[in-house]
Amino acid sequence: MSAAPRAVRTLALPSFTLESGEVLRDLRQAYHLDGTLNARRDNLVLVFHALTGSADAAGDWWAGVVGAGRPLDTDRYAVLVPNLLGSCYGTTGPSDHPDDRFPAVTPRDQARFAALLVEHLGVGDVALVTGGSLGGMVALEWTATFAGRTRSTVALAAPAAHTAHAIAWNAVQRACIDAAGDAGLAIARQISMIAFRSEREFEARFGRTVGPDGRFVVENYLEHQGNKLRARFDPASYRTLLDAMDAHDLGRGRGGQAQALRALQGAVYAVGVPGDQLYSAEVVRQWATLAGAEYREIKSILGHDAFLLEHEQVGGILREALQAAARADSRRDVA
Repeated sequence: MSAAPRAVRTLALPSFTLESGEVLRDLRQAYHLDGTLNARRDNLVLVFHALTGSADAAGDWWAGVVGAGRPLDTDRYAVLVPNLLGSCYGTTGPSDHPDDRFPAVTPRDQARFAALLVEHLGVGDVALVTGGSLGGMVALEWTATFAGRTRSTVALAAPAAHTAHAIAWNAVQRACIDAAGDAGLAIARQISMIAFRSEREFEARFGRTVGPDGRFVVENYLEHQGNKLRARFDPASYRTLLDAMDAHDLGRGRGGQAQALRALQGAVYAVGVPGDQLYSAEVVRQWATLAGAEYREIKSILGHDAFLLEHEQVGGILREALQAAARADSRRDVA
């Protein structure tokens, strides 16, 4: 029997102005905080989840990475994971406005919204900000928006600006939801799973195996994944978050992508995955070069989802980034 979901904490906020100028009122931000802030309040690690993730990294999707004795060690660090603005796991999203259009949000909005939570906790700067895919985009936006407030950044399997190829994947998923609602969400998930995993993994895991029902096993796998998401996620939130990904452009309003990347402060790690069909390792390597960032790779046949599943490799990169943050602390103390 799986463990019951952990109850989230919630911060109530009277209003929030989006990049678009639209104002959301009477909001809430759901989050988990695992570990304890120290007296200096300088041991915060900020984690952003991906498209259909929740705030529960330690109890769910990154349980091998967050916790006592793990790479994001909650005996040493306070690990804060907010549910992104527009999602459906406790933070204000489309399900709170069923009769009205929920406004478009961007990763920059999501980073700024999370900053209200960080400020509520009395934290000035963070030791590390990290996330994968959409979470990696929000992590980059955090570091670009709040210059000097992050000692180390790790963006996993994420671009500096959403690519035409990725926008195309999202367009097909959006069309499914627009055409068929809940049923369309299940189909959209099937499409996304093809992008999230690699050809090598599908061949090794499924090949041409046929199940007892006469269908290819890979067909049943995709149907199962679609039905699972349909049971747990809101179609309007999914669409809102797809739109947010498409809006991602670190260079918007900052003089272009190269200038924005060169301006990033602190230690920055760009993590690519060879075989990632959504954001290729080369796309990640290119922005790492522009930023003067450290480039690392996750070696895996899993494709894009390797950042969620290859805990040992991900953990090694996060430990390296935290060591860089610790060195920054030492220099600051000496100064």
